Amino acid sequence: MIEERILAIDFGEKRIGIAITDPLKIFAYPLTTLNNDSKLMDALKEIINKYSVTKIILGIPLREDGSETVISRKVMNFKLDVEMEFNIDIELVDERYSSSIAKDRIIESVVSKKKRRDKSLLDKNAAAVILEDWLRSH
Repeated sequence: MIEERILAIDFGEKRIGIAITDPLKIFAYPLTTLNNDSKLMDALKEIINKYSVTKIILGIPLREDGSETVISRKVMNFKLDVEMEFNIDIELVDERYSSSIAKDRIIESVVSKKKRRDKSLLDKNAAAVILEDWLRSH
């Protein structure tokens, strides 16, 4: 039996944080950070296939009043590209505070200040925060 999972993406212009659920879709785990470059779709395809991903939760940054930002338009374009490439269900979720929550978690759990400065750590943990919020609300 194939154990399907849900993937979360924290979109960034340079890096994309990826988190994944466990097979029972109860827990969210920071998985990796991908460079937002010409190899992104291939790397995403590999992850989607490896983990039998059936749904993607994509964080969209909104302003305090709920309006779009410059990055939210880029997220919408990215969503369309991924949908066309993989024919997979993608749900947008507000990710306003995911990076600050992830930063607090890293400060609490990562002792080494050098490791804390690793921006890829923040990206994949922000994706995990987005996924945890989604799981909690479903």
